[in-house]
Amino acid sequence: SSLAARRWVQMPARAQAFLCGMASNVEAPERWYLALLGFAEHFRTSSPPKIRLCVHCLQAVFQFKPPQRIEARTHLQLGSVLYHHTKNSELARSHLEKAWYISQQVPQFEDVKFEAASILSELFCQQNLVDSAKPLLRKAIQISQQTPYWHCRLLFQLAQLHTLEKDLVSACDLLGVGAEYARVVGSEYTRALFLLSKGMLLLMERKLGEVHPLLTLCGTIVENWQGNPIQKESLRVFFLVLQVTHYLDAGQVKSVKPCLKQLQQCIQTISTLHDDEILPSNPADLFHWLPKEHMCVLVYLVTVMHSMQAGYLEKAQKYTDKALMQLEKLKMLDCSPILSTFQVILLEHIIMCRLVTGHKATALQEVFLICCCCFFVYINVICNACKLHHGLYCISVNCMDNAEAQFTTALRLTTHQELWTYIVTNLASVYIREGNRHQEFV
Repeated sequence: SSLAARRWVQMPARAQAFLCGMASNVEAPERWYLALLGFAEHFRTSSPPKIRLCVHCLQAVFQFKPPQRIEARTHLQLGSVLYHHTKNSELARSHLEKAWYISQQVPQFEDVKFEAASILSELFCQQNLVDSAKPLLRKAIQISQQTPYWHCRLLFQLAQLHTLEKDLVSACDLLGVGAEYARVVGSEYTRALFLLSKGMLLLMERKLGEVHPLLTLCGTIVENWQGNPIQKESLRVFFLVLQVTHYLDAGQVKSVKPCLKQLQQCIQTISTLHDDEILPSNPADLFHWLPKEHMCVLVYLVTVMHSMQAGYLEKAQKYTDKALMQLEKLKMLDCSPILSTFQVILLEHIIMCRLVTGHKATALQEVFLICCCCFFVYINVICNACKLHHGLYCISVNCMDNAEAQFTTALRLTTHQELWTYIVTNLASVYIREGNRHQEFV
């Protein structure tokens, strides 16, 4: 076809000569495949990446009528490249669906099969086709029970999907299933990850009665597990972060100090450890919670939360400044959404500090920074926070009409019960200050 001819012309001359030689040698079908893969990888990793040429090399594989294993893997590679590096989501979806369908017909081809399912479900979610992603993940989970790594990874992925939909009950159920599966396959490390993740969701639901026994069990598992030092310390950080949050949610500020001290010691220990390249013997252990640089910021964050509740405002400001400086360095190299989330939470706390200490102009500047972050994190949640902080600022400078407008907008946008109560309380305080709003107040 003319399209194939254009792709051939665009391919480097050395590649054309090499492929002509390979095509004439029917006894070496894998040599042309490896050659095309090499060229594709070369173009993908070029600086800047030459994604169009990479895609052309991978598409050329189909000209040789490859066996099913090569065909399925090439569809997966094409789908992955198109999904991660282009906006052509429909073509990416087509290749990933073919990879998923073909790989199910090939025995002992788990990596391609489950990676295709995982990326395809991510693509469905990106296209707001959650109802297509869920059954795909459920089927992949059902047929992956003999592949511990993929079974656990897919369970985490489906639990995350339910969490994003605010279906925390289903997410907790899946994490419980994952914890039991990890126990059966002898992975206490991944069992702890599942249980700690479940504890995090229970904290989000304010089910504090269920959190305490779960954290007690997790603490025992973490202390008894012997394995990679970085993995062990990261588990301990995860556990201690949840414990600090649990105490703060329960209003037990004084109980936080020992946990916070242990947490800071863990971070110091992790910073001295070198990443170990040795893979764990159990494939179910091939997970890591957070990069240690992210954990460092998280420890700053929970320290700020504790300082705010304990009334140590200067300490809160000091640790916020350190955390934001660290975040700026990380964001130069890492565009992970969690970093923007950390930044927003830190700014929310420092804004409250500024208002309490009378630094109103600085608080307004930091509200503007949160608005800028709206482009990188969950827009509705952050917009609510922006409106709320703008309202608090307006109260502090006695602009009651503006405060009322901000709180009313936040009230209309929010679906979170506790945030709704907080906004209503502040709106009521505006009515009280105005003195002539008795009807609205009631």
